Amino acid sequence: MKITSVNVRKIEKEGSRMKGIASILIDDSFAVHDIRIIEGDNGLFIAMPSRKTAAGTYRDIAHPINPEVRAMFEDAILEAYDKAEDAPEEE
Repeated sequence: MKITSVNVRKIEKEGSRMKGIASILIDDSFAVHDIRIIEGDNGLFIAMPSRKTAAGTYRDIAHPINPEVRAMFEDAILEAYDKAEDAPEEE
């Protein structure tokens, strides 16, 4: 499996820990959208797309099965985040 494309949109919202949204393309044939880039206490990390359950908790819609693949996603997304243009200033 190879990540063949990463698109990142930086977000600047005052008081928000979310710093961007990413989409990835795997093997030029499978896309995952709405991966959030979050500023945590120990730096940036990714949060996979999720939805709210009837019980009020959130459950991932798609996610890596093992730590190696999660690290591959995170490395590729955070590298693209570092290279992405800054978000426009809020008005």
